Amino acid sequence: MNMNPMLLMQLQQRFGLFSQEHPKVLPFFRAIGDNAMQEGTIIDIKVTTPDGKTLESNIKLTANDIETAKMMRNMGNQ
Repeated sequence: MNMNPMLLMQLQQRFGLFSQEHPKVLPFFRAIGDNAMQEGTIIDIKVTTPDGKTLESNIKLTANDIETAKMMRNMGNQ
């Protein structure tokens, strides 16, 4: 799979902006990675739209999920 270098640069800039606007998100995900990434952990997700609608879901982490997360973390460290 070929990656567009310009798109990667734009994504990096957007990620930096996201991190500035939401400074608690990355430390939260680091805490998850350091303390909760184990098989059987359940991640609940709830989204509330501006008009008050809610969408909810959850996943129970599998060994494959954890391996994928480790690969993504390693990509970010390169």
